[in-house]
Amino acid sequence: MNVCTAFRQLIEKPELVVAPGAFECITARFIEQAGYPAVYMSGAATAATLGYPDYGLTTLTEMADNAGRIAGAVDIPVIADADTGFGNRMNAARTVMEYERRGVAGLHIEDQKFPKRCGHLEGKEIVPLAEFVDKIRAACDARVNRDFTIIARTDARSVLGLNAAIDRANAALSAGADMAFVEAPQTLEEMAQIPSRVEGPCMLNLVWKGKTPDVPFAKAQEMGYRLLILPSLLFKSMMAACDKALHETVSLGRHAELETPITPQAGFDRLGGLQWDRISQAASPIQDDDHG
Repeated sequence: MNVCTAFRQLIEKPELVVAPGAFECITARFIEQAGYPAVYMSGAATAATLGYPDYGLTTLTEMADNAGRIAGAVDIPVIADADTGFGNRMNAARTVMEYERRGVAGLHIEDQKFPKRCGHLEGKEIVPLAEFVDKIRAACDARVNRDFTIIARTDARSVLGLNAAIDRANAALSAGADMAFVEAPQTLEEMAQIPSRVEGPCMLNLVWKGKTPDVPFAKAQEMGYRLLILPSLLFKSMMAACDKALHETVSLGRHAELETPITPQAGFDRLGGLQWDRISQAASPIQDDDHG
């Protein structure tokens, strides 16, 4: 079964799909090994790994290539941030083509003006509804595999209010989107309204210390959400762990003691997989049957 169909079947099940955010192959492998059913490629974290803030400074190629590397490192579906589709309706169509051919299971495209910014920051601007709908329609038409999931994200909540955001989500679903993503609801009441008023499956974004209340997963499922992403979970954990290790090491004048010691070999073993095994085997010396 291809990853597009696998993801489509996941979101059709009654259980909420929880997808932590990865920003490169190591974190993606950890997500898979922890038993999660899908990986989310965070656009903000991807930008940060390139040294940029989440202000729409990454290009289509940079984002698609990172999504492809992540998809190639795991056997579970990868859903990826595709920002605004990187331009107009033609750019959005090409974005879908580039992500799909790299093995990604789906993506989300938003209605912010380019350059965009993080959905939990102030000062966002959005494009007219007709332009957003046209872009979503073009994205849907461009996919080869009909199971490739197109998620329509709207940032209208902070600009025009919740009602307008829900109207935009429904318009995008009518244009062919498979799922709606109303970004940054600010209260529990708003969060509950979205799945009940949106005429299709909904995705929820829980950003650590962001605008949206941090609810238990069971509560999000009870509200009616089908997909929940945790884009900053591993990124913030990585930053905290790095800060601690570096400060303790300079303070001690030697390697800091890790709470979970991982030797180089254990680390390589954790990263193991089909591609890793094939490369390792190819690198091993050939044993001569007569002299081995």
